[in-house]
Amino acid sequence: MPQALTAHKPLLVKQLGITDFEATWHAMQKFTATRTTDTPDELWLTEHPAVYTLGLNRKNVRLPIRDGIPLVHTDRGGKITYHGLGQLIIYALLDLKRNNLNIRKLVNLLENSVIELLASFGKQAVAKADAPGVYVQEAKIAALGLRIKNNYCYHGLSLNINMDLTPFEAIDPCGYVGLKVTQTKELGINANLETISELLLNILTTNLVNGNTND
Repeated sequence: MPQALTAHKPLLVKQLGITDFEATWHAMQKFTATRTTDTPDELWLTEHPAVYTLGLNRKNVRLPIRDGIPLVHTDRGGKITYHGLGQLIIYALLDLKRNNLNIRKLVNLLENSVIELLASFGKQAVAKADAPGVYVQEAKIAALGLRIKNNYCYHGLSLNINMDLTPFEAIDPCGYVGLKVTQTKELGINANLETISELLLNILTTNLVNGNTND
């Protein structure tokens, strides 16, 4: 069941388990199209079976030549990325005006929440102004992609935890040639996806409630 986290800023959390990317994407579109100023914000936590997703920035994208993994053209910002089991995905369905956020503040909030999570395990991570996401020693560990309509956002972030990273080799992740990817397991973080999900959710919801974007 959804869990209400705040009174003054309604926020519901939905643990979806493993879901199909395309079905979840269309559910986000429907939620956003039918919500009102009274609709509580929601965070959806999920994993997707193997899928490449291509955002709206499709210029000079190297498409994967790989059998068995579908490619979905979606409506988030950014270029191409990969989702697979063992990767935590948090979709943020938020009223930006209610939360006093713009797109830059929201990106900062999401990135800083992941950085804070990794710091709790003693791992230093950074964000890059020209390449949204979170990086550890130049390797990308978390990706962001958002869509804004009428001051409502959907899509969100993905954090690599314990997954097969080889499908990333068939693309230029987020459009960057030669960009390396990593995951929490490779950093020596032994916490499983469920534990990391809970920790990141607590950090993210606290930052949302407090408006902590670290601008």
